[in-house]
Amino acid sequence: MRVAIIGAGAMGGVLSYYLSAEADLVLVDGWAEHVAAINTDGLRCEIDGVEHIRLVCAVTDPADAGYADVAIILVKAHQNPWAIGVAHSLLGPDALAYTLQNGVGNREALAASLGDSRVGQGVTSLGGTLLGPGRVRHAGLGPTVFGSVPSRPTAEALADLFRRCGLPADVRDDIDALLWGKLLVNVGINALTALLRVPNGALADLPHACDLLAQAVSEAAAVAAARGVHLPYADPVAHVLDVARATAANRSSMLQDVLRGGITEIASINGAIVREGTRLGVPTPINTILLSLIETLDASVDRRVA
Repeated sequence: MRVAIIGAGAMGGVLSYYLSAEADLVLVDGWAEHVAAINTDGLRCEIDGVEHIRLVCAVTDPADAGYADVAIILVKAHQNPWAIGVAHSLLGPDALAYTLQNGVGNREALAASLGDSRVGQGVTSLGGTLLGPGRVRHAGLGPTVFGSVPSRPTAEALADLFRRCGLPADVRDDIDALLWGKLLVNVGINALTALLRVPNGALADLPHACDLLAQAVSEAAAVAAARGVHLPYADPVAHVLDVARATAANRSSMLQDVLRGGITEIASINGAIVREGTRLGVPTPINTILLSLIETLDASVDRRVA
């Protein structure tokens, strides 16, 4: 099975490092300096403070990648149009794409172009940090779960590949519950850490931040309930705080985006809660404020004071 990783950011880099041990793998990303560093010096992954290097094939032009039996998509949500073009170039008519992206709505966006029967949903709790061109840090070893739809055999093959590479993985039918379970974690942690410029653990230590986290997560849980989603934990606020404590030193992906002057995924995280809340008649005032603040951050990159 030939695997393409589309998007070589923090998560794409970490996964490429691990999967390259067993898979015939190609990494596709538009950042030329990053791709050049990987091809020249190898993909460098810091694990528990020690840097490891593996040779990985990386390209900027999908025409140079050949074909793939399956693509794992890990771009930011606003890069989906580019990822769709890459997937069309790489994948034959029977090949599948799986999204492991943050937030909700990505599978639907991909399926609208690639076809509903060719796009699967996955959820990962792996943590990663992009350190620079060709360099990533593995920041947390959490499970990856692939949905059994549209192809259980492909999902099982991917899960088996992950396990052979030392990454816990499984296949589940209730992927929507897991997706929303992760969404609530991102809702509670990402925007607040980005605004406050703090690692995850600070949200559990600072009383006002903890209160804002609880309100944002409670709103999201109410939206999930209105959608009929059964979350994979009984107490959403307690679960998100547990995650913040367990990943205390981690910088959330949204904080990483803000610090490097990139565009965030707020629209598919807190923005998704606001949109669904509006549709279902569930008030989401805290998420609305967080959405507006992060959108303003995104729009003011070139005006920030150093």
